[in-house]
Amino acid sequence: CGRRFETLVRSGSEPACPGCGSQALDKQLSVFATASVAPERAPAFAGPCGSCGHPDGPGACGMPPH
Repeated sequence: CGRRFETLVRSGSEPACPGCGSQALDKQLSVFATASVAPERAPAFAGPCGSCGHPDGPGACGMPPH
């Protein structure tokens, strides 16, 4: 159906489109956080629009810019 959505996929689960229910999905690049054992906090990197880091750029995530 062409709908874009985000979902957390754990091993053993099959994601489906919330619009049409299809499991024939195209995986996109993920913006994610990782745990660190560094003694200092790493600087945060701004995404393309400076708010949430959505890979499609400004306005794609629906969040107002800072």
